[in-house]
Amino acid sequence: MSRILERVGLPLLRQVDPERAHGLALSALRLGLAPLPGPVTSPRLATDLAGLALPNPVGLAAGFDKNAEAVDPLARAGFGFVEIGAVTPKPQPGNPRPRLFRLAEDRAAINRFGFNNDGMEAVATRLETRKSGVPLGVNLGANKDSDDRAADFATVLRRLGPFVDFATVNVSSPNTERLRDLQGRAALAALLDGVMAARDALDRPIPVFLKVAPDLDDAGLADVAAVALDAGLSAVIATNTTLSRDGLASPHAAEAGGLSGQPLFDRSTRVLARLSAETGGAIPLVGVGGVASADQAFEKIRAGASAVQLYTGLVYGGLSLGARIAEGLDKLLAARGFASVRDAVGTGREDWT
Repeated sequence: MSRILERVGLPLLRQVDPERAHGLALSALRLGLAPLPGPVTSPRLATDLAGLALPNPVGLAAGFDKNAEAVDPLARAGFGFVEIGAVTPKPQPGNPRPRLFRLAEDRAAINRFGFNNDGMEAVATRLETRKSGVPLGVNLGANKDSDDRAADFATVLRRLGPFVDFATVNVSSPNTERLRDLQGRAALAALLDGVMAARDALDRPIPVFLKVAPDLDDAGLADVAAVALDAGLSAVIATNTTLSRDGLASPHAAEAGGLSGQPLFDRSTRVLARLSAETGGAIPLVGVGGVASADQAFEKIRAGASAVQLYTGLVYGGLSLGARIAEGLDKLLAARGFASVRDAVGTGREDWT
């Protein structure tokens, strides 16, 4: 019944302002009106990511549930893991509206939210009542007006670390001025020193991931790989949204912000493969950017990803897309003769480098 409601509701949601539609989707989750099949799994799909046991490698990227409003239903929506946020120390409204645009002609979206969120205290209150489920992560952000943005990441980790299973350092959003400057080798190394010290001080130290931009050149990617390995990070997420506007057909193409969805797939997969080559498989990678089908998830895995995440694809495919991709990936792995996801990781990296 819930998938029937989804098929009826999706066209209606596309007639509504995108940000309002996003809020309605979260409400549908909380009310049980969205598909909640439970984690999709099989012996082929079950895998490990940085010590986290995943029922399947298809995760929900940060941005969908910024404020931990629907973590329990999302844990039953078919995903293998879920990431909330980005969360900053203090609440902040983000950039003025409108700040989210559908690019239907391109199966894409542009956002310039600017880390709008309720702040870490409100999120901590919600996470205190979280039920057990698939691994949950938090995307760490910095306040726009912070005097020490690098310290903000450690602050959020100290507050929310006890309630989650992993944390992601997000220095790759294009919507907070000069945030991407923290991806430089020296600045990133110093930032990660503080984050890892905060992680080590937790009663239950958790894996720390780093999310990188798709617009880094080869030298920048080499620096990121070196710093990630030196810092002892548990995984790298490749990638965030892009500032590129190549080949877009939508009238919204000129809007400022980060572009996500189908136009990002090739660019983000090439970055993923490059990072896989730079790290030599020494650190797990999570592939993000344009994943909207089982075939695309499989390509990310072949390029070097141990797991994938999606978000924009849900705008066009509905919340059940995560479960459908996991089910399709299981069939693809079987058809290609892979006994597990792990066996397929990196087998097609040369096609993307």
